[in-house]
Amino acid sequence: MLNIRVWHSYIGFFSAPSILFFALTGALQLFDLHEQHGDYRPPAIVEKLASMHKDQVFELEHHELASSPAPAAVPHAGPAKHATASTGEDEAVSLSSRILKWFFLLVALNLVVSTVLGIWIGITHVRRKGGAWVLLAAGALIPLGLCLL
Repeated sequence: MLNIRVWHSYIGFFSAPSILFFALTGALQLFDLHEQHGDYRPPAIVEKLASMHKDQVFELEHHELASSPAPAAVPHAGPAKHATASTGEDEAVSLSSRILKWFFLLVALNLVVSTVLGIWIGITHVRRKGGAWVLLAAGALIPLGLCLL
């Protein structure tokens, strides 16, 4: 049983940086903070981190071309579609979707806190602290190095 606990600690140290990355960048994406909409323009780093999360590339997408299609390419909705869009069912779906997003934000933040606590507990209780720090650094630096290649 002790071997399983040690392996669990080492796997956790190596995986923790990626878990933190995906929890935090996923939380940003829940509310579309990585995409341009209306007058909002996300910071470049948020766009790059979202691109890393979704597409495993650390670069800006070309939102100028993708987010503003030509007027001829957008189909005309017409007045009949707008008249039927305001039913109580649509509002309930929208409300449930917003509540679900806030729930997932709470889960993402809990994952961040739990991971940080796990790192702290692991560092204070593992016998080979140097090995733990090396695995933690490797778990952070390997993905960073690969995305910069």
